[in-house]
Amino acid sequence: MSLSALHLRLGPPAGPAGREGRGAGPGAAQPAASPRQTYLTLLTWAFTLFNSVRVFSYLPTLWAIHASGDSSQHSLITWLTWLGANVTMALWLYEHNGQRCNRAVMVNISNAVMCLATSALIAWHRF
Repeated sequence: MSLSALHLRLGPPAGPAGREGRGAGPGAAQPAASPRQTYLTLLTWAFTLFNSVRVFSYLPTLWAIHASGDSSQHSLITWLTWLGANVTMALWLYEHNGQRCNRAVMVNISNAVMCLATSALIAWHRF
């Protein structure tokens, strides 16, 4: 795990006074976030937002295939490839995060489930 990823997960390292700021008065100012820390925080939120919305973006495709009963305009190979990509990315993230499940792992699992549902619906209407 990179230091920046570790920082996002655990927060900044504790100083001599400890994580709670023991020794610093209640009015002690917090150090300003560096541009890199701000960028990583914004990137984390953007990733979470767009990938969470992406889970719901599968629904119109599922509905269209179900309502029409026609899956001929959808490539089963493409959907199975996306399924494999999401599953392997979830596993890769899990393994590289010390075998811990985090937001990124859960988002990839959710996307894999939606790709599986779409693939199954395509196959159901085709075979």
